[in-house]
Parts: sequence; C-alpha cells; structure tokens
Amino acid sequence: MGPVGSEGSDPASVRDSSAAGSRGEFILLGIPDVNGSIRGKALRPDAFEAAMEHGTVMTDLLLGLDPVDVPIADFERFGIRTGAADLLVRPDPGTLRELPWRPGWSVCLATPRWPDGTACAFATREVYRSTLEDIAGLGFEVMSAVEYEIRLWDANGSPMSSGISYSLDEIGRYERFVSGLVRALEGLRIELSAVHTEAGPGLLELNLGPGRGLSGADDAVLVKFAVKQLAASMDLRASFLAKTAPGEEGSSGHVHLSLWNGSMNVFAAPDAGHPIPPVFAASVAGVLEHLPAASLLLNPTINSYKRLVPGWFAPTNVSWGYENRSCAVRVIRSARPELWRLECRRPGADANPYLALAAIGASAADGIRAAASPPSPVEGDAYARTDLAELPGSLESAIRAFEGDPAFRHALGDSFSEYFTTSRAWELKAWRETVTDWERARYERAV
Repeated sequence: MGPVGSEGSDPASVRDSSAAGSRGEFILLGIPDVNGSIRGKALRPDAFEAAMEHGTVMTDLLLGLDPVDVPIADFERFGIRTGAADLLVRPDPGTLRELPWRPGWSVCLATPRWPDGTACAFATREVYRSTLEDIAGLGFEVMSAVEYEIRLWDANGSPMSSGISYSLDEIGRYERFVSGLVRALEGLRIELSAVHTEAGPGLLELNLGPGRGLSGADDAVLVKFAVKQLAASMDLRASFLAKTAPGEEGSSGHVHLSLWNGSMNVFAAPDAGHPIPPVFAASVAGVLEHLPAASLLLNPTINSYKRLVPGWFAPTNVSWGYENRSCAVRVIRSARPELWRLECRRPGADANPYLALAAIGASAADGIRAAASPPSPVEGDAYARTDLAELPGSLESAIRAFEGDPAFRHALGDSFSEYFTTSRAWELKAWRETVTDWERARYERAV
C-alpha cells in the first residue's frame, strides 16, 4: 500500500473541478447514508456552481431512511420525528468525478451541516472524518483500501462463473464487464489493480488501490455505485449482499489499513521476518479489543451473519496471525515497507465503508493510546481454536456487544452511536415482523 496523494480542495483544484463539472449535463451531488448508499440530487451546472458558493438544501431524512426507504421513526432527534428538517450541503470539490458510462454526467460527494453551521454527527462520512482527525492527533495518517467480493448474474439470472476460485479460464466470462469497469473507474480516478474469480458461483473479487484519509472510503463507496450502475447498463445484476445462497461462500469487504507519518509507513519493520513494530502491535491489540462491538458496523444487517460461519474464510473469533486467512485480523509483512499492513477480514461487502473504516481506525487509535499488546498470534486454523473468544453471531448479539463497549461508542460519537443502535434495532424489528418462505415451507404441514 504505497503512498497515494489525498484528494485536495486547494483553490486550484476547486477551480479545475468546478470547471470540469460545468461542461456536463448534470452533476450528481450526494451524501452517503447510513447503509452506504449515495443519496442526493442531480444538479445542472449553474445550480452546482451556486452550491459550491452557497451550499444547497437537502432534507436530513436522507440520513434517516432504512434500506427500503422507510423512515427510521424510532429515533427522535432528527429525520421524520423532527419534521425532516433542512441540511445545508456543500460539495467536496476534490471528489468531483466523471461518469464514463453516462457521458456528460459527473458525481460529487458532499459535506452536510446543520443550518447553524455545526457538523452533522449522523452523517457516516463525517463519522469517519472525525476518526481520521483523532488519528491525526496521534501523529498518523490512515492509508486504506477495501477489497470487494461481488456477485454477478447474466440477463437470464445465471451466475457468470461456476465458483472456481482464481480460475484463469472463467475470468474471461467477465471480460465485457471488467473492461467496462476499468474505464468507469479510470473516469472516477480509482485504481483497480486486479480481479479474480472466487469460490462461489458468480463471485468476483475486486482489488482496489489504496488511498489516504477519506479517499480510501470515498473510492469504496463510488466503486459500489459504479458496479451497480455499470452492471445494470449491461443487463447484468450485481450484488454486494453478504450471503446470497446457503452452502456457498459469501461476499466479503476486507479492509486493508496502515498508518503513515509523511512518506513513512509506521507499520513497517526493517525486514519481512522482523516482529511488528510497537505502533502496529498496539493497533492490532486495539482492533481485537473492540472487534465484538465493531461487528455492529462491520456486519450491519440480518443477512451479514449468514456469511460468518466456520470454513468459509469468514472469521468467527477474536484472532490475529501472520499471513493467516483464518483469523479476523491478518498481519501482512513484506520486503517492501509500503506493503506492511493489517487486513481486517470481518467486514462483509454489505458494510458501509465509512463506518467499517471508522470502526477499525477508532479501535487502532485506542490501542495506540493505551500502548496495548496483542496476544500471541494464531498459527494454523483459527476456527479450530476453542480457547479464543467468539465474535457476535447475530445482529442481536452485535447490538449487545456494542452497547457493552462505552469507550468504543464514545470514540465514534455518542449521538451517532445512539442513532446507529436504533437503526439496527429497527432492522431487527422489521425482520421479526416478516414471515419468510422458509418458515412456511418448514412448518406449515407439520404444526
């Protein structure tokens, strides 16, 4: 994970970005919501220029909707319960990108504030921004990348590959999609370094280049947007659902993260055989300490926990190891200093990337402040270790773990943590009120 320049907002970049947007038909101005979807407006160039100078108004309800667009009415401090009040939204010009699959259109992420100018603590991009500021106070900058496993079906609803991992024969079935995705991500200024098939029908892994600060999460949310848009334009269907079918491998969203001081990766040691440095060790210890609570953000849906079963390379216990893919945290060493990093393998592809990175970053920062030390690394199969603490196996247990870790909740922001807990309880309520086909098929004749 070599150094990558962060997207700036200096006056020159603002002028260049604004001019680029003004040549197009529409600029999509959006805010990532609690689920990681981008919500907002399509602005004409003149309206975008006005938003750059004065901001534009959007309802705070955009941050208070569930996955099927129902207002999360159990939370009383914003959204539908307070009248869906205004947010003042300003474009972040460093994120203005072209949409090659939609010529003349662009997308730009935005920063929402309350009308009095105060920060909106309920916006997930701002939660991660706060975490980055906390880490900066320790003297470090985050470098991160997300690797996504996505599922793709063709126009007939058939998986685009059979489920053979790393198959050079079957990767050709994705040629049209991948070629289009390369062009799409180049327009979005996102590096796609590699793709390969995975061990599930229609499962394709995307390896993204790293980014500093917010750009790592911005790239991830724009990749999810691009994949879905591009697939639909090709009469394909793409999914980031953590588990789409029983008995098959799920879709992960592994997070790779390192900390930097200028051009130096502080996670790196003199050589690949050397133990990890104290800052790296403390970061691992912090991530492990808060991983049960962090699971609520890394695995935020009912479906998330159907991926987290032993034997499917989805971690189920508090564990770390060197180059050990059965662990929750995999430590990666290299002869190249820029490549030393941790990989948190707990997140699914369904995680909001801002919240996943905020959870891991806040945990690492807590470990650094405490000068914490991790336990001994796991050697061999972590799933076989009965002495390791289990991670939450359901959304209910993840909520309990989150509620039982006040330091972690405070690190994310007390107001946001209260809202996020309510939003996850809202998901549980929706699930409990649902009668599934499985229940009918299993019980109807027997009871």
